[in-house]
Amino acid sequence: MTKSPNQTSAAGNGQSPAGVHAGISAQLRAYYRSVEEEGIPDRFLSLLEKLDMAEKQVDNSYGIRDTA
Repeated sequence: MTKSPNQTSAAGNGQSPAGVHAGISAQLRAYYRSVEEEGIPDRFLSLLEKLDMAEKQVDNSYGIRDTA
């Protein structure tokens, strides 16, 4: 049976597949936390405000009220 490159590298490092998965999982969690902690760019907030205003104008022109 032929091993895939991932199986060969994990075995070559002396790591079990579970150990490799745990390492990847920890790296993904750390990356997610760093992205989560980033601020929202002003340009993006401005675009969201413009979208909200445009939606309100459309709703007002059709007599629709936002109940949220």
